[in-house]
Amino acid sequence: MKLNSKYTLGSTELKNRIVMSPMTRSRAIDNIPNDLMMEYYSQRADGGLLITEGTAPSANGLGYPRIPGIYNKAQIEGWKKVTDAVHQKGAKIFLQLMHTGRCSHPDNMETGTEILAPSPVALEGQMYTDQNGLQNYPVPKEMTLEDIRQAQREFVQAAKNAITAGFDGVEIHGANGYLVDQFINTASNKRTDEYGGSIENRSRFAIETAQQVAKAIGPEKTGIRLSPCGAFNGMELFENMEDTFQFLAEELGKIKLAYIHVVDHSAMGAPEVTDSVKSKIRNAFGGTIIASGGLDKQKAEAILTEGKGDLVAFGRPYLANPDLVYRLVNDLKLNVPDYDTFYTPGPKGYTDYPVSEQKMGQPAVAK
Repeated sequence: MKLNSKYTLGSTELKNRIVMSPMTRSRAIDNIPNDLMMEYYSQRADGGLLITEGTAPSANGLGYPRIPGIYNKAQIEGWKKVTDAVHQKGAKIFLQLMHTGRCSHPDNMETGTEILAPSPVALEGQMYTDQNGLQNYPVPKEMTLEDIRQAQREFVQAAKNAITAGFDGVEIHGANGYLVDQFINTASNKRTDEYGGSIENRSRFAIETAQQVAKAIGPEKTGIRLSPCGAFNGMELFENMEDTFQFLAEELGKIKLAYIHVVDHSAMGAPEVTDSVKSKIRNAFGGTIIASGGLDKQKAEAILTEGKGDLVAFGRPYLANPDLVYRLVNDLKLNVPDYDTFYTPGPKGYTDYPVSEQKMGQPAVAK
């Protein structure tokens, strides 16, 4: 069974090909990783690679309530506890760097910060805040060239901080309508300078940021997440979309990044991510592809067998099943996730999902 086979990701040896997808869980009180988070990640360390929830590279990148950061000493120390616990169980862990850009509200941010985006285009709808409940998204500040350079410096410093905290690498969140994706997508990028308009210009921020992070910590420790056909957070299907992601993948391949993590939310009602665009990304990149999107054991194994991906990521099944690897290998029934507790503070729906009775502490055995 390929799911349970070892894999070399850059310079990192993975004990299997099962990846835990990054999932916002909103348990970081004061934006600092804590012991509850350490327990959550260590519970799920049967996977080959864990990718953390989206983590702000700077105070300007804090969009949601109770998401963690990686830009101050307390956050670095908090994450050290997490990485130590995961490594003790033999798993590897990458930190996802997520700058939310326009997907933010002042109530969720620190004093003196700014909501930044490629263009002053507000996201429609509302965002939850702990202080005042649902609030309208504000119009973001259009980033100057210096703002762009500063944001890139913040990504670089955050990546360095992640390595200091013991992470095996980082994943740049270039998907799902957050800052990097806001540059790529025409719904949020109305610029007319070198960061807007053409495929090359709209891809520039993502490519430059990846180059700078890879230079700082090593390309073998740097991955990126992309969401072709994505509609989340006000993104749109735009002209020459497949060509855009093919170009991005080719340029990212030149940097020799550790992987591209392809988002496919079609199982959740988003537009279909075509086999065509997935194939173009895979062929243009030439490196490791993490496939995701409503996978079960059969679908995941087929992706690996057919060469459509090298690693396979699970989100909600991993949330509800801390022993997901054991359950998949041994064909056991999965727990159902509790949707009401996805983003609530505290252990309920976070660290209290039961492991299978059959496991009894035994390692998974391939069938």
